[in-house]
This record gives sequence, structure tokens and C-alpha cells, in this order.
Amino acid sequence: MDNRSSPLSPELWLNDLFSCKAVQQGGVIRRKARDVERFAGMETFLSEVRRRGFRVAANGGQIVIFCNREPVRWLD
Repeated sequence: MDNRSSPLSPELWLNDLFSCKAVQQGGVIRRKARDVERFAGMETFLSEVRRRGFRVAANGGQIVIFCNREPVRWLD
């Protein structure tokens, strides 16, 4: 992972991401996969998601984080 172009360390970026109101309320947040890779690195990001007990999905270059421990059901 190369975050030399980022003004934030991976730890600061992740702290900022996971301190937003949607996370605190058990909601859903979305980020571009390339930004996750650029700012934190996918393995570091996924490790933090697992540590928090959250669920995450990827689709079309987007990462969707379900900020609670509830199961995710696909309704298609």
C-alpha cells in the first residue's frame, strides 16, 4: 500500500472514518475501494472492520460497511 499522497496516516484515516455519526448510530457508510486502499490499505481496513465486529461488502468499486453486528441478508 502506498499512502505517500495522503496527508493522514492510516490510523488517523481509519479513526476519522469510524468516528462519523452513522457508525455511532449503527448505520451504513460507503467509500470508494481505491480510497480505502490509498489511505489505509485493504488488509489494515479489513482488520479494523473485523475488530469492530462489522460487516463489509464490495460492489462496483465501492465498499459498503454495515456498522453493527447484525447479519446481512441479500433480498434479490
